[in-house]
Amino acid sequence: MQNKAIEKVLQEVSEGALEVSQALEKLKHLPFEDLGCATVDHHRTLRQGFPEVIFGQGKSVAQMRTIITALLEKGSNVLATRVNGAKGAKLKEFFPQAVYHADARALTIEQHPVALRGRGKVLVVCAGTSDIPVAAEAVLTAQMMGNEVEKVYDVGVAGLHRLLARRGTLAEASVIIVVAGMEGALPSVVGGLVDKPVIAVPTSVGYGASFGGVAALLGMLNSCAAGVTVVNIDNGFGAAYAASLMNRIHG
Repeated sequence: MQNKAIEKVLQEVSEGALEVSQALEKLKHLPFEDLGCATVDHHRTLRQGFPEVIFGQGKSVAQMRTIITALLEKGSNVLATRVNGAKGAKLKEFFPQAVYHADARALTIEQHPVALRGRGKVLVVCAGTSDIPVAAEAVLTAQMMGNEVEKVYDVGVAGLHRLLARRGTLAEASVIIVVAGMEGALPSVVGGLVDKPVIAVPTSVGYGASFGGVAALLGMLNSCAAGVTVVNIDNGFGAAYAASLMNRIHG
């Protein structure tokens, strides 16, 4: 439930437009709601500033439909990550207002405009075109969490001049998310060029010795550039969430 919705309920009670019992009915699921297949955390917006996000991988369409319905009833916007095309198409049958983002493998429903809450710009940089699905997840998540977002794609270390040509863009960002597979060197390069937080995202892109992203993960964890932090393999969502917290205007 959004802060404004709670304020509206309390205001109606104070003005006598709403009975206490009616207000209690509206607020009784405020902390959480047990749906059987899930316990939805409606209190998360109040605690953390963002509503609960649905991780779609492993969930059935029926389960996701139930969770989405509960979030919509409380006035929340919806972001569901790791949603494949078939699942996204089925969910759009139930929720025509939903938008499926094929590049990010995610589904969104905006009941109200996303308020801009970022102090500055979040920049998402990815090393190669094969890394775009993870980068796109980060872009969409950051946008849904109220940030101005810019993206720079396919500027990996195999052609470093491509990145250096974007020095101005790097300098303008408040937080930079760097997505890379293979040997995972790009975050170290970016980290050595800027004076702002760099969040590194290793991807599972690479040949056999990349070990599904473990090589990139270890390379990023061992970065010699100060100010580089690392999230889990393919976790564009987690990187964008952290970037949003760093970039958020409080109050």
